[in-house]
Amino acid sequence: MSIDNKEITSTEETEIQYDYIKKCREIITSKEAKLGRKLTASIVTFGCQMNFKDSEKLEGILSEIGYEIIEDEHADLVIYNTCTVRENANLKIYGRLGYLSKIKEKNPDMIIGLCGCMMQEKHVVEKIKKSYKFVDLIFGTHNIFKFAELIYEILYKNHKVYDIWDGTDKIVENLPVIRKYPFKFGVNIMFGCNNFCSYCIVPYVRGRERSRNPEEIINEIKSVVKTGVVEIMLLGQNVNSYGKTLDEPITFAQLLEKVCEIDGLKRVRFMTSHPKDLSDELIEVMARNPKICKQMHLPLQSGSDRLLKLMNRHYTKDDYLLLVKKLRDAIPDIGISTDIIVGFPSETEEDFKETLDVVKKVRYDSAFTFIYSKRSGTPAAEMEDQIPKDVIDDRFNRLLKEINEISKEKTKLLEGNVESVLIEEKNKKLDGYVTGRLSNNSVVHFKCDEERIGEIVDVRLNEAKGFYYMGEMI
Repeated sequence: MSIDNKEITSTEETEIQYDYIKKCREIITSKEAKLGRKLTASIVTFGCQMNFKDSEKLEGILSEIGYEIIEDEHADLVIYNTCTVRENANLKIYGRLGYLSKIKEKNPDMIIGLCGCMMQEKHVVEKIKKSYKFVDLIFGTHNIFKFAELIYEILYKNHKVYDIWDGTDKIVENLPVIRKYPFKFGVNIMFGCNNFCSYCIVPYVRGRERSRNPEEIINEIKSVVKTGVVEIMLLGQNVNSYGKTLDEPITFAQLLEKVCEIDGLKRVRFMTSHPKDLSDELIEVMARNPKICKQMHLPLQSGSDRLLKLMNRHYTKDDYLLLVKKLRDAIPDIGISTDIIVGFPSETEEDFKETLDVVKKVRYDSAFTFIYSKRSGTPAAEMEDQIPKDVIDDRFNRLLKEINEISKEKTKLLEGNVESVLIEEKNKKLDGYVTGRLSNNSVVHFKCDEERIGEIVDVRLNEAKGFYYMGEMI
């Protein structure tokens, strides 16, 4: 079943979806009266920050409909918000679906839904329809704003709903959201990606770049700051290209300045930055504005110019190193993290050594290292000379060893300093301790009353413990 993507305005769409929320609520209220209990729902999220942000919207809509949101998958409605960046992400979903089928056998009225990036792959959807017939709802990344309407189709008409869109130019604002944290909040500033890196499935499943209007972004941030949010994370597949699709173009640096003018907001973060679009203007704005956290996630992927060209990254090793120099010259204590792929098709030992050379020269505070995952539908999947597993494993281990040693040395440099820390949560292992983050995103554990979670406090970093600190609140 597919619901038409009608030509209506985003404002009208918001009103339509609230009408469906109301209709769903009436059905849920009736069901609860018959059962004598609340109906429950669980959203299980896989993948990136963008997926977690989408899940906040799904939870918000379900809560407005009347479901009680729980973490247990023994719920009346379970939605898997899927990721497909690597093959094992897909395999994990298939395994979890097998687990859900057993639960549904005991609760035949249970609604099981799948959404997210994995659902934008046609062969995946066909497999689910054929092999996992107990799934009631499938939708993708482009029509998440239609969630209440899709749920209504199931609740009212009692049939399966499969609604996958190839794309959309719509950005629908002001739908319900449930925030995970009362003191920090992620804000989508754009959707999609235009880069088409040869190994990456994201542009195919998330669509082309669409930037939100700056006024909508600012208004959303102002509204959550009034409720106690002190830190904002601006989200996009490539935030550095924000604003290019707007009728009145604005740069990401200009948006950052507007965000920093908001009274009551104390910290601003963002991710992810593509090196090819990192401007001098952005570096200058970061350097002079104390609200912007001293952190930059700057994916490298490879240090080899030959591989960077095959990856369609549009920068060279020297371009990347120059960007790092500019960042460190302007913001000497900035924390820089990265993404690196090992085992890209045709990677030679010399190519790998070029990557190691960048790691040694940049001296990252942290790095996310990945073994190349072949994704059907991407140019890299068709490339010859796929690298043997034993070679990849050896390179991966060597890279990890180098990164870990450097990260420990970098962490040691701040030992003894007093730094501002946002207290984020109760420590899961140490009684009486909390866990927080520095501006550069480093983690610190220290004794503190958990009632102060959400505050920014001064902490002395007494001991560097490899990748985190043990501290003392001043």
